[in-house]
Amino acid sequence: MKIIYCDSIINPQVIDADYETEQKAAKNAGFETHLLSFEKLEEGNINSAIHFISKKEEKEMALYRGWMVQSKTYELLYNALLQKNIQLINSPKEYEHCHYLPNSYSKIENHTPISNWMKLNDVIDFEEIYKLTNQFGENSIIIKDYVKSEKYHWKEACFIPKASDKDKIKNSVQKFIQLRGKQLNEGLVFRKFEELEFLTQHSKSSLPLTKEFRIFFLNKKIVNIFNYWDEGEYGDTKPDLKKFTQIAQEIDSNFFTMDIAQKIDGEWIIMELGDGQVSGLPDNADKNDFYKNLKKMIY
Repeated sequence: MKIIYCDSIINPQVIDADYETEQKAAKNAGFETHLLSFEKLEEGNINSAIHFISKKEEKEMALYRGWMVQSKTYELLYNALLQKNIQLINSPKEYEHCHYLPNSYSKIENHTPISNWMKLNDVIDFEEIYKLTNQFGENSIIIKDYVKSEKYHWKEACFIPKASDKDKIKNSVQKFIQLRGKQLNEGLVFRKFEELEFLTQHSKSSLPLTKEFRIFFLNKKIVNIFNYWDEGEYGDTKPDLKKFTQIAQEIDSNFFTMDIAQKIDGEWIIMELGDGQVSGLPDNADKNDFYKNLKKMIY
């Protein structure tokens, strides 16, 4: 199993600084690592992006550990690497399954906030948006695209106190689309806001930080579980992972993350899934332990 990281924009022979400690941990665990150009990848210049990754005589498996890419870009990368006899751990369909919330929602809908969604076209259809938000009544909701929210712009482009407030919805949606820009994925998702166990306020924004954990799964088994946030006191409370391990057996992915959170009534719920290749390790994560566990589970 090889690990493929993003290079530095300045020097294609050097890893992106944000993944430097991960690469060291991977090498310490015995993994062979390679670099690709994320800049070329985003441009669609796939052959240039993987220029420094050599072709193998026999097929070998690989993990991509880098920045998020849209599903069509991932498919191009997947197919180009196959031409070099390198197969990423998740197929394009498996990548999309966890990367886009609507694709995996049916697998987790009994354990996650009520959600609905719509594809976006060039013209924003607010009447269609209001039909979706009306389904939440007077409840609070949040906005995201199929992958990400603008949670660090909590008040302006993420949280809506009342789903019946059309003016607030319109302003928030417009701001959200503006902030996401070219990075907007597929469409809009509206989710019921759940009261979660409060930790603290984010030191650089008004975002309320809540008791959340990120679980990495490989082949349906837990690799590691990490505190989602680096701020706030988590205390000794730990989730019972049995329910989430059972749910993981139904997820159509070989390597993925499951973000879970505790509601104020004590119930643990799933916030979202993510493809494990593009899900970040929190700053608090023991990266050496993570890659040692990966190595043990792969070999």
